[in-house]
Amino acid sequence: MSASPPPRRDAGNPLVEVLVSIVVPAVILMKFSGDQHLGALPALLVALAFPLGWGVADLVRRQRFGLVPALGIVSTLLTGGIGLLALDSRWLAIKEAAVPGLIGLAVLVSSRTRWPLIRMLVFNRQVLDVDKVEAQLAARGNVQAFEARLRSGTLLLAGTFFFSSAMNYALARWIVTSPSGTEAFNAELGRLTLLSYPVIALPSMAMMIAIVVYLARGARRLTGLTVTEMLRHH
Repeated sequence: MSASPPPRRDAGNPLVEVLVSIVVPAVILMKFSGDQHLGALPALLVALAFPLGWGVADLVRRQRFGLVPALGIVSTLLTGGIGLLALDSRWLAIKEAAVPGLIGLAVLVSSRTRWPLIRMLVFNRQVLDVDKVEAQLAARGNVQAFEARLRSGTLLLAGTFFFSSAMNYALARWIVTSPSGTEAFNAELGRLTLLSYPVIALPSMAMMIAIVVYLARGARRLTGLTVTEMLRHH
């Protein structure tokens, strides 16, 4: 990796992202799917255009291809395909489980490569002064102990995605029971979209924050550096 990090880019407003990707599509699906409004199929396509457009714009803004946003775009396209082809609603549950499940598998597989995702997400040169941290670990003889900590963090991180996968499947099977391509299917998909945020996304975010704290405390103990001293100062 280059010693000089790329310029930092605006991550965007999280509230706007929630509105565009969750609230607006859910309202369209639940309120405008009837024949007196847009109709089931047009409403589905309009609703999916919001998260799809947001995901593409995010990739363009960051000027790099990221696994997670790319999977988000694929997930949106698959939802549209299920509606267009009028597939059985169980395929929606499978799709909802597959996306976080694949990310979890990618986290586990990456731990066996030279580019483990846990390093890209947490222990990377954009956030930490990696050279200083590694020098302190070597000086204190704690390199192996820190690697073991990262491996534990990898398992915990993968676990959060597998939790999300299982919950996504269960929630989708519980809520979405109507045939795809119908007004009822759209309304149920809208409710699923709204409920998935507090029921699945927020707990998953809390677990990821706990993992970051777990790794930070381990790094602080093994290096003797404070968190401020470990951070990269731009």
